Amino acid sequence: MPQLLEGKTALILGVANRWSLAYAIAQSFQREGARILLTYQGERLKKSVEDLGASLGAARVFDCDVTKDDDLERLSRELEAEERLDAVVHSIAFASAEDLSRPFVETSRDGYLLAHNISAYSLVAVARACAPRMAAKETPGGAIMTLTYLGSERVMPNYNVMGAAKASLEACVRYLAGDLGPNNIRVNAISAGPVKTAAARGVKDFSKMLEAVEARSPMRRNVTPAEVGDTAVFLASDLGRGVTGDVLFVDAGYHITAM
Repeated sequence: MPQLLEGKTALILGVANRWSLAYAIAQSFQREGARILLTYQGERLKKSVEDLGASLGAARVFDCDVTKDDDLERLSRELEAEERLDAVVHSIAFASAEDLSRPFVETSRDGYLLAHNISAYSLVAVARACAPRMAAKETPGGAIMTLTYLGSERVMPNYNVMGAAKASLEACVRYLAGDLGPNNIRVNAISAGPVKTAAARGVKDFSKMLEAVEARSPMRRNVTPAEVGDTAVFLASDLGRGVTGDVLFVDAGYHITAM
């Protein structure tokens, strides 16, 4: 059976540990034959990401802090050495613990800007850094994708400022899709249901979110990281060549329920 990503190169930002959705996506990409590139943020994370990269058979690992324009410019230059770049996975988000735990109306100005800078604007910056390499191939094009959550559309307990940041992220997806579409670059978001990741532990009462999805979703269960990874494969592969500017839900159908 042919591998869906054979001959394609994918850059994945946000692989922090083996429980992250970015790692699950990288595993699915590896299974389907992609050449994998990873990034890490600073020397503190270099060794752990290099070790994770070795387990995934990653071809290269780059140092890139998405809040630093110099790092993104360096990444863009380093990608010029790649023969091709076909897929980019943006799996980066952050908000301060204080702003996640307090009522949204009490969100600090600095906390609001921080969440939007790292969780939403970074997609714009990453797309700007990567799009030239994706457009410069013999057959221009590829797929950029990011990860979002239903809290962008509905009020989710304790999600607070991250919900606003994810709403901004989804708007960025649509505008980037409009800008990059003429170069055959597709931009989409995957809205995953709650998954037990290290980042999710920062959301208060996260276990209650899991229980609610299991009780109320049409499939009466939570999703797995592998299911998110396989959806990313679809978007990165030629099977997803007609999909752009969209948000694909991988949440066992929870988003369609009202009560």
